Amino acid sequence: MPAFFKTVRRHFFTREFLLFLVIGCFNTFNGSLLAKIFELLVDTNLAFNIGYILANVIAYALNSRLIFHEPMALEKCVKFAISYIPNYLIQNIIVLLFYNRLGFPSLAAFVIAAVLGVPVTFLAVKLFAFGRK
Repeated sequence: MPAFFKTVRRHFFTREFLLFLVIGCFNTFNGSLLAKIFELLVDTNLAFNIGYILANVIAYALNSRLIFHEPMALEKCVKFAISYIPNYLIQNIIVLLFYNRLGFPSLAAFVIAAVLGVPVTFLAVKLFAFGRK
């Protein structure tokens, strides 16, 4: 089996990834709901960013306790936030493209953005934030 497929299997066909997906679904719901609520108060793009940040605070706590079984710590929280930067960029580009350029409904753009960033985010969180190989 080629090394690429072994790497994919080692990282993505695991209990950790399955739990990450479950928490990710919960996080997607939270982020999308929060963004939709904040959209009542501010611009859609700003609402997305506020929802994203708040949902990821919750995601850090859930990942620490339920997936990686580690106590929460400021250093890991900062690494968690840093590990979400690629996801944040991917999601913002998708929201700008789907909502601003293609005219999708904002909620659809929020959900599409969340789904497409998952694999990158999992690897960043696992390898960087929680130091797992």
